[in-house]
Order: sequence, then structure tokens, then C-alpha cells
Amino acid sequence: MKLKKHELLSGGIIGDPPVDTRNGPKTKGFGYQVLGFGSGVAGGIAPYTLVMLIVGGGGGAGGGSATAGGGGGSGGYRTSSQSNPDQGTQLTITIGAGGGGGGGGSNGSLGNTSSISGTGLTTITSEAGGPGARDQQSAPTAGTKASGGGGGAFGGEGAPENATPDQGNDGGNGVSSYNPGPQGGSGGGGGGAANAGANATGSTPGAGGAGTTLNITGSDVGYAGGGGGGARYSGHQSGYPNANHGGGTGGLNAGTAATANTGGGGGGSGNGSSSGNGGSGVVILDIPDAAYSTTTTGSPTVATGQTTASGSGRTTIKFTASGTYTI
Repeated sequence: MKLKKHELLSGGIIGDPPVDTRNGPKTKGFGYQVLGFGSGVAGGIAPYTLVMLIVGGGGGAGGGSATAGGGGGSGGYRTSSQSNPDQGTQLTITIGAGGGGGGGGSNGSLGNTSSISGTGLTTITSEAGGPGARDQQSAPTAGTKASGGGGGAFGGEGAPENATPDQGNDGGNGVSSYNPGPQGGSGGGGGGAANAGANATGSTPGAGGAGTTLNITGSDVGYAGGGGGGARYSGHQSGYPNANHGGGTGGLNAGTAATANTGGGGGGSGNGSSSGNGGSGVVILDIPDAAYSTTTTGSPTVATGQTTASGSGRTTIKFTASGTYTI
């Protein structure tokens, strides 16, 4: 398992100590970034920290024609924080859609990026999840991918992740050789935020790579799990869903879609059926109740009085569609 600074233990964020940003922004690797907003606490608000989660849209899975396709890769998973952001700064939030699943014998589609930006701010972008491959093909490598998609049955290789900074993992390989009997024909799992997708082995499709769990909304929620590979025969196990992290389940026939607003990868399919779509991305802001300005667009879900990994008395602002928040 490849440990990254954005992974979580007991609901907290693993990262370096707070960074002094008074002389400009400083960026940390592995998806964790400290933004240089300034230190404009005003209006009697006590010093506080704004915490952010940014997840890209997951990749669509590949569809099997006579055999099975690979699972979609997860969207990028990034966290960031800022001490005492300037009041009046408008944050622009963009939510990436998940990629479409492939029909029987077709590759899935790349997901879309999610981001936070604003005047004078360092933009944070979480990259898209990679598409899963159709049977007998390797997962597409074109484009920037937070996590790679799984390879199709009979020789398809999983795609590598290639985002900067690192935001996910590689996809798993499909079964390496042609076998027309019950032991052949399974797709590889899509990569997740915390682990690579598993390789298929004979009758067992590859599991999607695990995502990451975070309490930024008042309860633990899983994000950015890879989609499971598809299967060929009724004796095969279905791909593993990583359901707690939003990835879709691979199937003997149709694969399932990833959970919306988790950035999970779609589940691969077999036997000419359609595969699962990738899950859309999400952006969540976590601030003290006293600092919430109430000025938003895009109809985010707002909850006050929450206890998150940052403490009690927090307001969470969850964007499932693009919009803005004015600090």
C-alpha cells in the first residue's frame, strides 16, 4: 500500500504542521495544499481555519463484448486548509461530472475535473478518473488521470495514474491469456485514491482500489474508490464494489454506476452489456459556525452545528453542482 499525506487516520487529515503563508502560497505534495489567501480576519470573527475537500469525477468502466471490461478509475482526491482567509473573497467551485460507461465492447469515458478558484487565489484542481477498457484491450492512457482504469479481459493492462500532484493509483490488469472456458474472461479493477486496482485472476475480476474516508460533513463518508472489473461466466465472482468509497460493482452482465458525488469509478460489465458510469465529483467547505457568511450560489447543502474532524460547532457547505461561496 502506498501511503500518501492526504490519507486519513481516525477521521483526521495527515499533513505537515501549519505553514506560514504570509509571504505567499506554499504547496505541499501528495494532493495537500495550503492556499495563500492572506490573513484578513475582520468584523469580530475569531481566527479560524477553512478546510476544503475537492474530488474529481470518476471514470466510466469498460464494457465486455464476448468477455469482460475493466473498472473505471477514481477521480482525484485532494484536501486543503487556510488560516484566516480574507473576508469578501469569492470562491468559485466547479464540479466535474463522472465519465460515461462503455456499451458492450466499448471503452468507458474519462471523468471531468473539479476545482476551487478565485481572484488572487491558487487554484486547486482534482483531476478526472481514467476510463476502464473494453475486453481484449488495455485501458486508455490519453489525458491526465488521477487514477487509471482497469484493463479488459484477455491481455488488457490497467492504465497508470499521471496527475501532478499525486491524487490516486494505477488500474489493475485483466486476465492475461485467452481461455474460452469458465476460468477465463475477467477485467481488472480501477485505481482508487488509497490503493491500486487489483489484477484479475482467472475467474475472479479485479477489485477496485480503495478510496478514503473523511469526516468533513459531521459523519464519516467514503470518497474516490475504484470500480470493480467485469465478469464473464455465472461461476465468476462479481467485481468488488468498495461500496463505502463510492466505486461501482462489476457484473456478470451490466456493471453498476458509482455513487454520485463521491468520485468513484464505474463497474465493468460482461457479455455485451453496458458498464457503469463514474460518480460525479464534490467540493465541501468546513468552517466555524460564526464565520459562515451565508452568501452562496449554486444551491449547496449547508449544515450548521456539525462535529467534524476539525472540531465542534462547524458549518459544512457541500457543493454537488458548480457555484460560489463568498467568505
